[in-house]
Amino acid sequence: MDFLQLLQAEKACRDVVLSAAQAVDQQQYEALVALFTEDATLVRPGGALLKGRSEILAAYMSKDPNRITHHLVCNHQVTFSDSGMAESRCKVLLYASHKHRDLTPQGRLADPTHQVGVIVDTLSLTEQGWKIQNRNAWFELLIQG
Repeated sequence: MDFLQLLQAEKACRDVVLSAAQAVDQQQYEALVALFTEDATLVRPGGALLKGRSEILAAYMSKDPNRITHHLVCNHQVTFSDSGMAESRCKVLLYASHKHRDLTPQGRLADPTHQVGVIVDTLSLTEQGWKIQNRNAWFELLIQG
């Protein structure tokens, strides 16, 4: 891979990870699972292992539809292996609220507890572009207000 191809691949992988966070926050779970390969695995915080798009979709569809989340993604690094796979590693600051809380000019009151986590993805290049093959997500810090 030459330098330009490397930069394009890094951007494409970052875009997939950011699109996944955006899809979760917008509760667009079909769009979320489209970012994964058919046989993808996802280990959620707490250790629950999900296998394949259907299990991933079912898990997210079972979430409280009134819960609002905002995933702030930062410290994002993408590296490539000789096998052509990519690894994405980023930190996530998660804020949550509830749709039943009043929307004010300053926004909704967030939950007093928020978390800092890590997401590590292995991505593979498919005919449809880069897709998440494996995701491992966990929380490292709990902030209580």
